[in-house]
Amino acid sequence: MKALAAAAAVPVVGAARGPLPAIRLVVLDVGGTIIEDRGDLPEALRGAMSHHGVTVSLAEINQWRGASKREIVRHFVKEEKLADEIYREFTANLIAIYRGVPPIAGVEEAFRALRDGGLLLAANTGFDRPITNSIFQRLGWEKYFACTICSDDVTQGRPSPFMIFHAMEAARVNNVAEVAAVGDTPLDLQAGTNAGARAVIGVLSGIGTRERLRSEPHTQILGSVADLPNYLLKNGRRPTATPANPAPPA
Repeated sequence: MKALAAAAAVPVVGAARGPLPAIRLVVLDVGGTIIEDRGDLPEALRGAMSHHGVTVSLAEINQWRGASKREIVRHFVKEEKLADEIYREFTANLIAIYRGVPPIAGVEEAFRALRDGGLLLAANTGFDRPITNSIFQRLGWEKYFACTICSDDVTQGRPSPFMIFHAMEAARVNNVAEVAAVGDTPLDLQAGTNAGARAVIGVLSGIGTRERLRSEPHTQILGSVADLPNYLLKNGRRPTATPANPAPPA
């Protein structure tokens, strides 16, 4: 309980000051946030599209990082049957690739510390269910998470807030003031802000640079999820961040 009381000091993005409940749920992105991003995903997308005669650059794909992967394909490929064929090939290739991709250093220890501190964990991701299950089953991470919410669980992916809302529903957390949203891309931070999450936290373990993440409304920017227990469970008062006044450099 002492640790959870400390968590109540984490500020709200875009909310008024005042007494707030403790954070209960931490919603974590997957690729680049808890598992390494080695650039495999955009290359797998580009390769699958190229194999079917669709030319898209890595730079164009990277503008969509954090979004639903199916939505990315449909953005570039308007013909539904072709888009489905490309997405199936991409999914099979990515599952094979992610069999060898390691977690971000220190994340499993962070999961244990957060759970020991009384917090619930949820994952939300632009991956679909088969890709997500292959990652979590390989790493044995199901035991740490109250739920995993995938892009195919919602009608709209990031920056819409619906994956975060589904995570709240699955974890039985009713109040967005009890939620911290964590991710490595601008779309992750936008989704957290659109959800009204109590804390919107960027991490530098993926593709997002400090400069780019700082341009989005946020509460804090950390090196990685390994830094979350210290921030959420042990920190003192921090400056409040608002959409018009992002937090100062972390």
